[in-house]
Amino acid sequence: MTLQAGAPAAVPETGHEVELTILGMTCASCSGRVEKALRKVAGVTSASVNLATEKATVMVLAAVDTEQLLAAVDHAGYIAVPVTDQTVAAPARSVWVDAAPIIVSAALTLPLALPMLLGWVGIDLMLPGWLQWLLATPVQFLIGARFYRAAWKALRSGAGNMDLLVAIGTSASYGLSFFMLLRHPHGMAHLYFEASAVVITLVLLGKWLEGRARRQTGAAILALQALRPQTACVLLGDTEVHLPVSAVRIGHTVVVRPGERIPVDGAIIEGDSHIDEALLTGESLPVSKSAGDHVIAGSVNLEGRLHINTLATGAETTLARIIRMVESAQAGKAPIQHTVDQVSAIFVPVILIIALLTLLAWGWAGQDWEQAVLNAVAVLVIACPCALGLATPAAMMVGTGVAAQHGILIRDATALEFAHRIDTIAFDKTGTLTIGKPTLQHLSGNENQNLLIAATLQQASEHPLAAAVLNLAQQRHISPAPVLEFKALAGRGVQGRVNGVLHAIASARWLTELQVAIPQPAQQLAQQWQNDGLTISWLLQLEPVATVLGVMAFGDELKPTAQRAMHRLAQLGVRTMLITGDNQSSADAVAHVLGIDLVYAQVLPDAKAQLIREQQRAGHLVGMVGDGINDAPALACADIGIAMSTGTDVAMQAAGITLMRGDPALIADALDISRRTYNKIRQNLFWAFIYNLIGIPLAAYGMLNPMLAGTAMAFSSVSVISNALLLRRWKPE
Repeated sequence: MTLQAGAPAAVPETGHEVELTILGMTCASCSGRVEKALRKVAGVTSASVNLATEKATVMVLAAVDTEQLLAAVDHAGYIAVPVTDQTVAAPARSVWVDAAPIIVSAALTLPLALPMLLGWVGIDLMLPGWLQWLLATPVQFLIGARFYRAAWKALRSGAGNMDLLVAIGTSASYGLSFFMLLRHPHGMAHLYFEASAVVITLVLLGKWLEGRARRQTGAAILALQALRPQTACVLLGDTEVHLPVSAVRIGHTVVVRPGERIPVDGAIIEGDSHIDEALLTGESLPVSKSAGDHVIAGSVNLEGRLHINTLATGAETTLARIIRMVESAQAGKAPIQHTVDQVSAIFVPVILIIALLTLLAWGWAGQDWEQAVLNAVAVLVIACPCALGLATPAAMMVGTGVAAQHGILIRDATALEFAHRIDTIAFDKTGTLTIGKPTLQHLSGNENQNLLIAATLQQASEHPLAAAVLNLAQQRHISPAPVLEFKALAGRGVQGRVNGVLHAIASARWLTELQVAIPQPAQQLAQQWQNDGLTISWLLQLEPVATVLGVMAFGDELKPTAQRAMHRLAQLGVRTMLITGDNQSSADAVAHVLGIDLVYAQVLPDAKAQLIREQQRAGHLVGMVGDGINDAPALACADIGIAMSTGTDVAMQAAGITLMRGDPALIADALDISRRTYNKIRQNLFWAFIYNLIGIPLAAYGMLNPMLAGTAMAFSSVSVISNALLLRRWKPE
């Protein structure tokens, strides 16, 4: 729960999202009533209230003062507190502080309930009526006062909630007992003080257990927030100064020692180390970093001393964006929740009618008004819709939280719910299934000698293929020789004098212009590698006669986990598509290796989105995976867009799910956690409804007394949240 100091600020004139903490909600009817109240405020376009997080997200278009929103919530019977960037977490309270009223209530209730339990085995320890009244009264009107206050607020706003059901039910039981005590002051009339006291105690215990479990569902957010360092060591001139992270600015040089958390997003300008990014990306192994590499705030520097140039701080860091995305997903409502909300809106009035009919039916038919009151009370108690309101958001909170801990960021509840139904996944190729950097994969002829000549020629070039040649030479510890008379010819290649002899790296076009005779073996190799989707260059010696020394084949390597990712998607029954702007042979080669079902090559960005729409018109739910600006239209068009965080910000903004590692295997994990979360939602709704479907008829037929009804009601809420918490055990395969 969060609290804010200071007066609430006005919402700006432009469209804006306002977040409020709502205090005092107890069931789905409460959250529905707060939503309704907020939507009635002029200028509010939408309002969503999450019972599990106790948060309201309000969208406004016109100028709306937050005081209007707070007043609307107050009129509905609840308390609202604005959440802003300056909001700080309230200090954690001891569990025993909240448990104190329950302990007192249990101590007063036990002497009432124990004689009844012992009576079943023939032991009579029933207390005198006046003593039962003395024990039950503080439980009913002091400890149970919260139910009366909340019930009155609900009635005042013209609605009903769980507290109203409890207040009416226990008051009826207590009132009947008090009437019987006054009617038989000196006799041992059959009293039911223990029923009202036990129900109040059990309801309070259930809410306490529910609250503890609910706090555990937010563990993912707390874990992420705990990663934020509070201070940073900034290098000002030659002096190291410790500053609050909020005082660090872009361009500052931050010093991070071994074992410290990195406080900002930035690029290493000095030092080498291994960085532990596990809680941010889900990557279990430390990542090697050196000068020029980017680092993320919240990750841990394991070894060397680093100097980092600050590129982002505060709310703009990757960690802050992750927290916002997880909070947004947890605060949002899955589409299935809207159906639950509609049911909850009419639930309490229907239960009140059923309880009234139960009372009248038992009273008129059997003339046993005492039993009629108890049965009606049991109906009211068993029907509390707490579990119904928690079924969906509890599973959503745990599912999105555990996904974030393993590097899968789910933007909203809709993305999570849709992901479990996806039957087709479309992939971009470069940077998504491949590493995104060309490598020299084949070199014919005398490899080491030819690699030395090629590296010598390419050391002065800025072309991406030149970097591929130099990287391979470095890996094989081959140092380029000096090059003379170097010349780059656009569209043709490069030439230069190596060890006194003129050499060249030529394209097929230049090779044709030079009319060089190509040996048959080299021609066969070139054709074979071209069929595999590789780019061909020719290494030539131009003096004394133009001669082919070797064939160079460049390609973008597949990511190590790409094949396993496709296999897992096939196991999940998901079709795969490759949509790329690359040439057909390259696309076919990748699809053949990975076992992709459909291939579309040489596709422009707008055409990618058109292909997605065609699949949707054919009845498929399509997910799109990409990492570049050119993928953004298709990501936005797909039912679920899945972006790689190694790609562009534009792609991540257009996607519903972001993978914090550029690992295609996480796609199947994202679908898996989505399916498991949705299954938990369905299980929770089953349990929430089954308690009522079984319990209400049993209570109406007199087969369930109020105490058992209270126990079942409390257990339903706890079981729903406990079932959702089982998702915390999920791990990617």
